[in-house]
Amino acid sequence: MSEPVSGELTEEFRRLIGKSDHHNIHEINQLDEEAKERVYSLLVPDRIFDLFELDRETHTNLYGERILEIKASPKSTYAIIEVREHPGDQDCIFFLEIEDTSFFKIDINFLIINDPHSPRFSTDIDQTGRRTKFATVRRNIPEETRAMEAGLAPGQVRKGLRMLKYFVPRAVAFVSAMGQDMIIAEPLAYNNAIVFEGYGFNYIRGRRKMLEINEGFQPGCEYFEKLDGSTPFRQPGMDKTVRGRSWAIHDGILGEPWRGIEMYRRVEPAAICTFPDCVY
Repeated sequence: MSEPVSGELTEEFRRLIGKSDHHNIHEINQLDEEAKERVYSLLVPDRIFDLFELDRETHTNLYGERILEIKASPKSTYAIIEVREHPGDQDCIFFLEIEDTSFFKIDINFLIINDPHSPRFSTDIDQTGRRTKFATVRRNIPEETRAMEAGLAPGQVRKGLRMLKYFVPRAVAFVSAMGQDMIIAEPLAYNNAIVFEGYGFNYIRGRRKMLEINEGFQPGCEYFEKLDGSTPFRQPGMDKTVRGRSWAIHDGILGEPWRGIEMYRRVEPAAICTFPDCVY
C-alpha cells in the first residue's frame, strides 16, 4: 500500500472530522468514540499496518486482537494513540501524544516508533527498577552503553523503524484540516532536533543554541576537547556524528541539561541545517 500525498490526506481528515468546525483536539475529543478512533488512527502511517500485517479498517492483527488504543476523553485537550503488535506487548510499535497549546496550535509531546522485534535495552529504568524519565532523574549507565554500542540514540529502548517521513505528512494534513498552519515539537534529544530539521522543521526557540553546539564540537573547541574518553559517551570522534554528539550531550557535556529547544513545521518545509554534512 502506497502512502497518500498530503493533499489527499488533508481531504480525508476533513471527511472524517465532518462539516462542523473542529479546530483543536479538545473539540475533536467531543466526537463519539468510533469517530474519534477513525480520525486519530489516520495519523498512523500505512506502512506500520502493512509491515506488521495489521488491518487498518478493523484495527486488529492476524489473530483478531485489537491493536489500537485511543485515549482522548471529552474533557481533555490531548490525545494519545497507541499501536501494539499484540495487546499485551510491553512496548508500542507506534506511540503518539498530541496536545492543544494555549496559542491555538498542536504540540507533539511524544512520538515513538519502535521495531518490536529488535533487542530491548532497559534505558527507561535504572538497575533497581525505578523509572529514569529519559534520564532526567536517574540513569542506567550499563544499559545506555549497550544501547549506544548497538546503534541506538538517547531515549531509545529499541531500534526505530525510520518512519518519520511517513508520519510528518499526516501530521501536517491533520492540522491543515483543522485550519491550523503548523505543528510544534520539542525534541527530546539533540539527534531528534537534527532529524526534525531534515523533515522541514524550523526553530521557535533554540536555533542559536544549536549553532553554538555545532561550533563547540569543532576541533579545538570546548565540547571537542571534552571528548577525552573519560566516559563511554565522550569518546574521541563522537563529534563527527549526530548520534555521537547526542550521547555526549546526554552525558552532560554541555554543562547543563538538554532543554530550551522548540521547533515547528508549516505546510511548506523549512530548509534549516545546524550540522552541515552530518552523518547520523
